[in-house]
Amino acid sequence: MAKKGVLLVNLGTPDSPQTSDVRRYLDEFLMDGRVIDVNPAFRTFLVKGIIVPFRGPKSAKTYQKIWTDEGSPLMVYSVRAAELLKQRLGNEYHVELAMRYQNPSIASALDKLKAAQVDSIKVIALFPQYASATTGSVHDKVMEIVRTWQSIPDMSFVNSFYDNELMIEAFAQNGAKYNPESYDHILFSFHGLPQRQLIKGDDTKRHCLKAADCCQTITDANKFCYSAQSHATARLIAEKLNIPKDKYTITFQSRLGRDPWAQPYTSEIIAELANKGNKRILVFCPAFVADCLETVYEIADEYDTEFRHLGGEKVQLVESLNDSPLWIDTLEQLVTK
Repeated sequence: MAKKGVLLVNLGTPDSPQTSDVRRYLDEFLMDGRVIDVNPAFRTFLVKGIIVPFRGPKSAKTYQKIWTDEGSPLMVYSVRAAELLKQRLGNEYHVELAMRYQNPSIASALDKLKAAQVDSIKVIALFPQYASATTGSVHDKVMEIVRTWQSIPDMSFVNSFYDNELMIEAFAQNGAKYNPESYDHILFSFHGLPQRQLIKGDDTKRHCLKAADCCQTITDANKFCYSAQSHATARLIAEKLNIPKDKYTITFQSRLGRDPWAQPYTSEIIAELANKGNKRILVFCPAFVADCLETVYEIADEYDTEFRHLGGEKVQLVESLNDSPLWIDTLEQLVTK
């Protein structure tokens, strides 16, 4: 019986926390023209001559801090979610998991779907908010591979799911366990993106960063904007948990380089909150569906340490969706809808 193919794609992770594997991962990741969108020659010099050689050993030490007996948290939770989705969907579907960078590769996952002779493939990049550097890169890679096939099945792509009700409920349930009302302030911290990439995504060339509130509402002009979609996700979670607007801030983390990125920066807001006397901060990271370096280390460890040094008491991370039942419900809906 013909099957419907499903390709789940997350960002990726080194094969191990050893420096050589981390360098290999960083090289593939940062050489992607959608990630560092500069002149190819300059990108090559920057990545292979500076970032990978010098950042590799430091990043390896960080990965070693979060690595588990099963492997990288991002890989562990992605595999679990994929297996649970397979069980949920049954024999009518063939589900494969891939990573945009490193293993299992998109090419290997597509080969398995091709060998299974599926009659269609739905591609779901596991990033709730669309960005060229994440979802766009996944779609680009899939099309690059599939266009070489003689027989191409029906293909469909999920652009984003930033406002999916089940996903919003899943994040809200995770946050509710920490009693948000007991914290001095709540942050919704999203992965950062260079402002130049936000501007490039504005096809009208008249909207992005032209006003301070350009991301506050989803419109035809910014419906594919990563920042606008991030703001929408945060608002929906806050509304679900009855968090008043004056008690939360939407921020962006994980900058690279000196160019301006989406603002405000999480690190700066945490410092400001500490200076104002805030003692306890609760942090959601709704750009990540699986816990990873940016959540369990950058937020729960690094920022928590910085906050304590500034006089605060606790930066509490709200865990990602990981393998929670509502996240599997969300994936099932994205597949079958």
